Amino acid sequence: MRPPLNPAPPVLLVIAHGSRDPRHAATVRALVRRVRALRPGQRVEAAFLDFNAPSVPRALESLAGQGVRDVVALPLLLTRAFHAKADIPAALREAPAGLRVRGAGVLGPSPLLLAALEQRLYEAGLDPADKAVTGVVLASAGSTDPEAIAVIADIAREWRRTGWCAVRPAFASAGLPPTEGAVQALRHVPGVRRVAVAPYVLAPGFLPDRIARGAAGADVLGGVLGDSPLVARVLLERFDACRRFPADRRPGHLAAASGPGLLDLPAAG
Repeated sequence: MRPPLNPAPPVLLVIAHGSRDPRHAATVRALVRRVRALRPGQRVEAAFLDFNAPSVPRALESLAGQGVRDVVALPLLLTRAFHAKADIPAALREAPAGLRVRGAGVLGPSPLLLAALEQRLYEAGLDPADKAVTGVVLASAGSTDPEAIAVIADIAREWRRTGWCAVRPAFASAGLPPTEGAVQALRHVPGVRRVAVAPYVLAPGFLPDRIARGAAGADVLGGVLGDSPLVARVLLERFDACRRFPADRRPGHLAAASGPGLLDLPAAG
């Protein structure tokens, strides 16, 4: 008797927020290409919640029409806020019958993301030898979700332990302080000789531009995380963690799970 054939690996569907700014979609697609390059043979596609095509339902319909039966949907988000808790699960529930969809976890927090932020600062001109005398603003987009705000503060504290003189969180919207306020506060921290702003955002757009304006008083402004190979590695880590989760294998089943590397997909009803 022949052994059963190995099932095809699930398609990785990266779900981004979307933006009217064309730089956003271009950056997302560059990151997808980076992930493909890191794992040849793995099919990786992109979809968007808003503004850009394809939408999540349209992408799922297209995959099902091509005979795909297994998808891991990965939110291109850094924190578990409204989009991760509500928008993406709702969109995934529109998956066609016969398509198994599992939801991977958001990207952050991750030591690889901190390494990518640091790399962006060095690329922008910060001297690694100045790390111990540099105060850093960890500038995120912001959120009305208290959990997401608390996570950013935790990340700032963790990053401070890697050798910076100081790290302060800041928010481009729905949170305080703003970037410019954090920059000014760091100027008064004993031992800080230089101030750098690290945008904790994945792609250019309206809020990253606001962060950049708020960084006018800083010495260094890092670039967005973008298509950093380190970010691509985080995507694959989340993908692999989700694949290992022993979800129901019935066609049309939407895995309901939570935990490291997994996205909450509460049962409908």
